[in-house]
Amino acid sequence: MEDLKSSATILVVDDDEMVRVTLKVLVSSLGYRALVAKDGLEALQILASTRVDLVLSDVVMPEMDGLELLEHVKNDHPGVDVIIATGFSNRASYADVIAAGAMDFIKKPIDQAELEAKLARAFRERDLVQRLEQLSLSDGLTNLFNRRAFDQKFSLEVERANRQGYQLFLAIVDIDNFKDFNDTFGHQEGDQVLNALARILEECTRNNVDLCFRLGGDEFAVLLPQTTASQSTEIVQRILLRYIECGFGKTTLSIGVVSCRRNMDVPMQEDEEQMKQRADQAMYDAKNSGKNCVVCRI
Repeated sequence: MEDLKSSATILVVDDDEMVRVTLKVLVSSLGYRALVAKDGLEALQILASTRVDLVLSDVVMPEMDGLELLEHVKNDHPGVDVIIATGFSNRASYADVIAAGAMDFIKKPIDQAELEAKLARAFRERDLVQRLEQLSLSDGLTNLFNRRAFDQKFSLEVERANRQGYQLFLAIVDIDNFKDFNDTFGHQEGDQVLNALARILEECTRNNVDLCFRLGGDEFAVLLPQTTASQSTEIVQRILLRYIECGFGKTTLSIGVVSCRRNMDVPMQEDEEQMKQRADQAMYDAKNSGKNCVVCRI
C-alpha cells in the first residue's frame, strides 16, 4: 500500500481556500501527492496536463460544481476516480453522487480518519481493477499480451504514430509445421515451443517501446513504433535466427512485416483492418515462398 501511496496523485477541488489548504496538508500527510484547484474549470486544466489518479471535489462551487466536474471526468478521463465531498445541508445525496459516477462520497466537515479509510479503500479498488485488467489482456500460457490487448493497443499505436509523425511497423509471426510438431512430440512440448518464442520476441525487441502479442495458437504479433524499415527488418530477422538456433524439430518461422501508415481518405477502423490484412498477407507470402523467411511490404 505504501508503494501505491507514493505514486498516487490526488487533486483536491474546493472554492474555499482554507479548506483547500487544509485538505492538501491532510492528503500529503497520508502519503499521497496532493494538487489543488479552486473550481471545476481549473481542475479540468490540471487534468488535461497532469496525471491524476483521484479527484476529491466539493459539490457546491461557482463556475462548475462538483457534479458537472464529475461528468467531465467520467467522459474525458475514464481512468480517474472521483470522491465527492458534501455538506450536511447540500441536496446531493449519496445515491445522487454514486448514480452520477463517483467512486464514493464523504461528508463535510471531513474527518481525518474517515478520509484516510476512504482513500485507502479507493486505491485498493483501483489496484484490484488494474490487476484484473492486466489479466484480461494477458495470454495465460506465455504472459504476452493477448488478442484483446492487440486489438486495443494497435488502434492506440496507429493513432499515436499518425499524430506524432513517426513510423510504425507490424510484424505477424507464425510457426511453420507446428501442428506436425505437436502431433509428434505432444502438446506439452508444443507449449514449451510457444513459451520459447515468446521469450525470444521479448529479448529481441526494445523493452517498454515495442509490444509483443500472442494472437492465438501459433500466431504472434509485434508492434514496432519509431523504427525505420531497415531497423524493423533487422529486428524480425534477428527473431527468426534466434528461433532457428533453438532447433525445435522441423519448425521454422514465417514472418510478414508491413508499415502502418494512415490513409486519411479511409475510415480509421477500415484502414486498421487493411493494415492487419496486409500483414497477414505478407506472412502468408512468406509461407508460400518456402517458409523460414521474412517478407516485408513496406
